[in-house]
Amino acid sequence: MNAYTQGTIFCDILVKGEPAAIAEIKGNADYPKLSGTVKFFDTPYDGILVEAEIYGLPNRKENGGSQFYAMHIHEKGDCSGAFENTGAHYSKTAMPHPFHSGDLVPLLGNQGYAWTAFYDRRIMVSEIIGRSVIIHENADDFTTQPSGNAGKKIGCGVIVQV
Repeated sequence: MNAYTQGTIFCDILVKGEPAAIAEIKGNADYPKLSGTVKFFDTPYDGILVEAEIYGLPNRKENGGSQFYAMHIHEKGDCSGAFENTGAHYSKTAMPHPFHSGDLVPLLGNQGYAWTAFYDRRIMVSEIIGRSVIIHENADDFTTQPSGNAGKKIGCGVIVQV
């Protein structure tokens, strides 16, 4: 069967396509080895495809260790200092957490490494250029306002157009 589905088209985009934007993630002073990329791809549908690959997450020394980490798009693209100038979660409309446009799926770190890809219809690449991707030290509880009680910002990258 050679039928194309959205999933097979997304796989083709990830393998053969070029991202429309990218954020190079760097760790804060407590996690200087944290690094990675978050890529944003246009799709033929409303929405974008996001691929994240992160190294050096805090559980890397635990044998078989795994942990969830919150990942969000924040309003401002200022990754200076301890990432205190990134603003709130990006949101096109006044919605409570976890319904902000910038509330992304969590990362699952396995001994310090995480990879994920997902489709998101709430944002377009053009509206996130210049904003930041933040990795938090804890999982998002998807309840606490205004940002899910995800803890310190341990990784940051400014979203730039490719």
